[in-house]
Amino acid sequence: MKEIRKYGLIGYPLTYTFSPSYFAAKFEEKGIIDAEYKSYPLEKIEGVQDLIDEGLSGFNVTIPYKEQIIPYLDELSDAAKIIGAVNTVDIIDGKLIGHNTDVYGLENSLYTLIDGACVDKALILGTGGASKACQYVLDQLGIDYRLVSRNHKYLTYDQLNQEVMAEHTLIINTTPLGTSPEVDSCPDIPYEHISNSHFIFDLVYNPPKSLFLARAEEQGAAIMNGLSMLHDQANKSWRIWNK
Repeated sequence: MKEIRKYGLIGYPLTYTFSPSYFAAKFEEKGIIDAEYKSYPLEKIEGVQDLIDEGLSGFNVTIPYKEQIIPYLDELSDAAKIIGAVNTVDIIDGKLIGHNTDVYGLENSLYTLIDGACVDKALILGTGGASKACQYVLDQLGIDYRLVSRNHKYLTYDQLNQEVMAEHTLIINTTPLGTSPEVDSCPDIPYEHISNSHFIFDLVYNPPKSLFLARAEEQGAAIMNGLSMLHDQANKSWRIWNK
C-alpha cells in the first residue's frame, strides 16, 4: 500500500475553513486514496516546524501567517517574492518552496465579476498578505488602486467620502470582517455611496453573502464572494503539489 501523502492548512483560527471538505471531495471524485488534507490551527507560527518534521508533502497558509511563514522557506516563486506573501508551500526533498496561488484565483474571479466592464480604479480594504496578492493582480490588470486601513499611512475609512467612492468602482475586502461566526460585522465604509456602477468583491466566503456584500447589493452593486477564488487557488495548489 502506498504511503499516505499528507497535506493541510495552517492558520488561526480555522473554524471557518472549507478547505478540508473541499479536498476530501476532490480526492473522492478523482479516486485518490493515498492523500489526506487536514486543518492545523496554530496559535503561533513556530508550531509549523513540528508539522514539517512530521512529513507533510505540502500545505496551504491562511490568516495570519501568509507573511510570517516566509522565514521558514528555502525558496519563493517569482510572484510570491514580489507580493511578499505565501499561501501554498510545496515540499520537495526537504526543501520548502513558497507560492502564491491567491493571485490565480483572484484574477479569475475579478474577470468574472467585472465581465468586460471598464474599471480603472479600485479600493482595497486591508493591508495584510491577502491585500498584497490583490495589489499584484490589479497591477497586472492595469487597475489603479488605493489601500484603505485604520493606519494613517494609508487612506483611512473616514476619508471615504462620496467623491472617493464614486471614483473607485471596484472595492475589494481583504479583511476577515464578517467571517462566520462574526457575521454581524463589516468594513466601516459609507455604503450609501455605493451604486449600480460598483463591483464589490469579498474574500470572505463563509457566510456566502457577508453583511458587506448584502449592504452593497442593496445599493445595486454587482457582488461576488471568495468561494470561486478559494476553489481556483486550491486547484492551483494541487497542481503545484503534483506537477
